[in-house]
Amino acid sequence: MSGRAGGAAPGAAAAGGREHAAGAQPPRVGVLALQGDFERHGASLEALGVEVVRVALPRDLEGLAALVMPGGESTTMLRLMAANGLRAPLEAFVRERPVLGTCAGVILLGAEADGLPAPPLGALDVSVTRNAYGRQIDSFNAPLDCPVVGGSFPGVFIRAPRIVRVGPAVEVVARRPEGGAAPNEPVGVRSGRVVGLCFHPELTTDLRFHRWFLTEVAGLTLPSDAAIPLREAAA
Repeated sequence: MSGRAGGAAPGAAAAGGREHAAGAQPPRVGVLALQGDFERHGASLEALGVEVVRVALPRDLEGLAALVMPGGESTTMLRLMAANGLRAPLEAFVRERPVLGTCAGVILLGAEADGLPAPPLGALDVSVTRNAYGRQIDSFNAPLDCPVVGGSFPGVFIRAPRIVRVGPAVEVVARRPEGGAAPNEPVGVRSGRVVGLCFHPELTTDLRFHRWFLTEVAGLTLPSDAAIPLREAAA
């Protein structure tokens, strides 16, 4: 996992087009590394053949094809963004480039959330309630309905947020069929190139959500030796 970005200019890889040709360098994908489970996301991305860049400073965003915002403490992440001068560059990045946010990541990408020290980034027209499923001891696994990755997906929920409002232009890409606040409650959403998930796909061995984000949302072409089938089964 690389320490920082360098070389290519911002936006050098055109979003919406396939970005990895035969013989070319693998696409460079950032993982926000201020706090949280960024290592596990990095491992999932590297398994799919991309170059992973840890993002902690504004310069680390340069030349990235996409960004992943991991789970962790959303309040801490917002404070560290401000301390590192990363808030404004991140706001610009999420308006222009593909971004996947999981757990705390969907809180930061949303339009509204409770109890934050600063407003979220507003890239997704959703309202989110933090820690809505309970404390760490209330963590659980649940099968999810996710047609974008071929059907059922193993959802891992740890102090997870709940999406309580979905804007009219936002697509629901994952639902929890049973056991939630309401039948088929949304736990994953997409608006253009921005995806937010309440659960942790990086804590499973199932790479389908990362692969879907990289190929179908971000428009990247993965190296041929990482061409994992879309319906890869979880171990």
